[in-house]
Amino acid sequence: MSGSHSRNLPAFRLLSTTRKYLSNILNLSQSNESGNVNDRLQQQDPLDHQDYFQVRDLVSLETMFESQCHYGHHQDCRNEYMTPYLFGTRCNIDIIDLEKTVPLFQDALNVLAHVVYRGGIVLFVSRQKMTMHRVEHMAKHVGEFAHCRQWNSGVFTNTEQIVGFPTRLPDLCVFLHSQTSAVMPHPGLVDCAKLLIPTIGIVDSNCDPRLVSYPIPANDDSFLSIIYYLKVFENTVKLAKQKRQDDLLAEK
Repeated sequence: MSGSHSRNLPAFRLLSTTRKYLSNILNLSQSNESGNVNDRLQQQDPLDHQDYFQVRDLVSLETMFESQCHYGHHQDCRNEYMTPYLFGTRCNIDIIDLEKTVPLFQDALNVLAHVVYRGGIVLFVSRQKMTMHRVEHMAKHVGEFAHCRQWNSGVFTNTEQIVGFPTRLPDLCVFLHSQTSAVMPHPGLVDCAKLLIPTIGIVDSNCDPRLVSYPIPANDDSFLSIIYYLKVFENTVKLAKQKRQDDLLAEK
């Protein structure tokens, strides 16, 4: 299939678009810690490395294929902006080109690792009943957060009124699917866009990848696929937190 995407995605966008943002996360997350810890982490410059956390090794085309990540939706449901990420169609079902997915997935993991390394808050979002309990368990296991219920208006934009006190918002949101059950864009993506919160999201063939900061073209409703994504995200968070501890110890 041919076609050009209106927003071409370079192979590696982290160095040019998120350095200042990640530095701000570091300053915020360390505001209650000692100045020495803050200084030691700032002496490290992982942004100068292409893969400081070795997260690119977590993703392979073979494993994604075995996890059914290449299956899209019926071709009649296709979003036109997903066309550049499709390999073709088989039995009227769109097939996602995993050769294009792998580098985008690796870039998204790199962003996730950098945010976690700086003590940023990560929120994993899902509404799929068959996997939401696994999303919550994974987030709790790695010390992060999950939102697996209906997204109500004002969750981000009116937190003080809803919660009753000022609340720190997440530094990154990871969407296991970017649409609601009504096949509409997830309202969480809209709230993130309003507040300039970067997003990582699995985008199936019927989704609009333009709504996600770091889209991952892949199957978003297969049980095997979701379990695979969760495992990769879990390992990424663990690697980043371990690297943070190692760097702090090395500077002592």
